[in-house]
Amino acid sequence: MQHFTLRIQRYDPEKETVFFEEHNVPWTEDFTVLDALNHIKDKTGASLAYRWACRMGICGSCGAIVNGKPILMCSTFCRDLKQPIRIRPLANFPVIKDLVVDTDDAMNKFREAMPYTKIQKQHIAPTEETLQTPAQLRKLKYASQCIKCMLCYSACPVYGLNKDFVGPAAGAVAERYNKDSRDEIKDKRMDSMTGDNGVYKCSYIGECSQVCPKSVDPAAALQKLKVAGIFHTAKSIAKSASAAISSKRKS
Repeated sequence: MQHFTLRIQRYDPEKETVFFEEHNVPWTEDFTVLDALNHIKDKTGASLAYRWACRMGICGSCGAIVNGKPILMCSTFCRDLKQPIRIRPLANFPVIKDLVVDTDDAMNKFREAMPYTKIQKQHIAPTEETLQTPAQLRKLKYASQCIKCMLCYSACPVYGLNKDFVGPAAGAVAERYNKDSRDEIKDKRMDSMTGDNGVYKCSYIGECSQVCPKSVDPAAALQKLKVAGIFHTAKSIAKSASAAISSKRKS
């Protein structure tokens, strides 16, 4: 009988030990990696820990390193993978148990991107519309597809070395709101994104865009923010110089 072989990295937090388990799963044409893990848990009663929710590539919960690449397990078919299928937790994050990692630090980076418009922040009444043209929507649509799966942070070598780096997904979110025609807080957002641990830490390796399951291209978003940051800084310097001259004249 044909079968898939899965070699799964496990972590026991009580004993602080890392070990590997190998499981055979009956070969099925439409089995995803997530389906295989669910089969193992259902049929063997294994205490394997992993996250999943929608099974449709929308929630971003089931990220893992499969055969050396960060992927969503629910949208990766076992039939397309080299055997044995090697599964490890996402890199660059503390492991809680088995394939479950702590992504709180990366999630907190989104606050630095200020992911809202001034209108949203003021809690505008739902009866009032804030319209956009199709052309205005196209400017931000590519960056708005992020599902917070954290694959880009797992693939990012800069974040792996420096956890203070704002990171690729937060950069993509910042670019999305900078391009929003209803936004009025771009200057504050750029202050945050061009700080000591902001977008200029990115070395443009591009791994984040390679692994993004929604084709958001966070690497390109970070480069656009770098260019915007130059103009933002020049504008801030000119504004400060003008204020100093004005103050000197009054005195």
